[in-house]
Amino acid sequence: MDIYLVGGAVRDKMLQLPVKDRDWVVVGATPEQLFQQGYQAVGKDFPVFLHPQTHEEYALARTERKTGAGYTGFACHFGEDVSLEQDLARRDLTINAMAENAAGELVDPYGGARDLEQRILRHVSPAFVEDPLRVLRVARFVARFDPLGFQVAPETLQLMQTIGDRGELQHLTPERVWTETEKALQEAAPWRYFETLRECGGLQHILPELDRLFGVPQPPAHHPEVDTGVHVMLTLRAAVDLMQPTAAEITHITDAERTAVLFALICHDLGKGLTPEHHWPKHHGHEDISEHLSQQVCERLRVPNPVKRLAGLVGRYHTHSHRALELRPATVMRLLESLDHFRRPETLRLFLLACEADARGRTGLEDRPYPQADYLRDCARAATAVAARELVNLGYKGETLGIELRKRRIQAIAHIKHSYVKDS
Repeated sequence: MDIYLVGGAVRDKMLQLPVKDRDWVVVGATPEQLFQQGYQAVGKDFPVFLHPQTHEEYALARTERKTGAGYTGFACHFGEDVSLEQDLARRDLTINAMAENAAGELVDPYGGARDLEQRILRHVSPAFVEDPLRVLRVARFVARFDPLGFQVAPETLQLMQTIGDRGELQHLTPERVWTETEKALQEAAPWRYFETLRECGGLQHILPELDRLFGVPQPPAHHPEVDTGVHVMLTLRAAVDLMQPTAAEITHITDAERTAVLFALICHDLGKGLTPEHHWPKHHGHEDISEHLSQQVCERLRVPNPVKRLAGLVGRYHTHSHRALELRPATVMRLLESLDHFRRPETLRLFLLACEADARGRTGLEDRPYPQADYLRDCARAATAVAARELVNLGYKGETLGIELRKRRIQAIAHIKHSYVKDS
């Protein structure tokens, strides 16, 4: 029995990155032998075991044979006769097909170390085309390693295109597509996930609503980058910058909140993809259409409800935020009510983050101030400070209480607006 450290742990160690999870391959052993040593079986389709002390995953060396469509259509073979090289051959990329033996020596039958040094994401074998999930995985690796300069090998990109052309991406379940997309949104350069999918033709199968935004023009006066798809990618860049720990007003962003904000930006301009060409580059009324399409996308991919809710709100109201200083106090109040601010005050923070990223996601305007965010935050604080309890003490109740509360909140917002106008 020989045990090897494999996959991402070896790759990240060589890149001098933190190693989060360690996976092991056991060669020349049977399940019975592992049971005798206290390992616990966890794999259903193939033999994976948990170490009795570390609880890390140990898998028996195995091979796979394509038996049907999709990423689940595989037959697995394992046994004492399966070599390490055979096990590594079924992996997606050469940089993930390296191993380390007990002495710490590298086992690299497919040139992963060379590709790691050259910053290339290259498939291990032609069997790459048998698993459509690899298209999303490679795109996600691009999003992760883009800051290090990694590029997809042209021949690998061609195989990714082949998978899409064969219709294999249609066999991915919505849950699987969302899982990979959600992971990509947590990577260092999430926009590269979508750009890579588009480069290989996969985006039209995964997110056709986003794919059709590329090539759709916007008014150059407001969008120097012109192309709507390019603009959406720029908004992701801007949001990632705004979510850095040092960014003002943006602190303690959780992974779930990051996902919600970034996916809302993916969806915020989807309506522009349906604007008739004779109206280009203008897109009047795209907000309501964007909200509708965002909800369709979220239902199709079965995304979590908080993500779906924020996507709809940003799609419909992002231009309200951009024009906040021009809005009447009553309109600002309706915006806060639409955000359900008085019951869910946390929504405003994420909404404004997405809107500011939208404003900054324009070529040459990345550092332009966004005073609208401060203004809406001040309006929200002023409106919230008007307490219903004080009105109850004054004798208001029932419907009249609600009417008076709303009236005074609008007055508080008007006071904030007056102060901003005066200062300007």
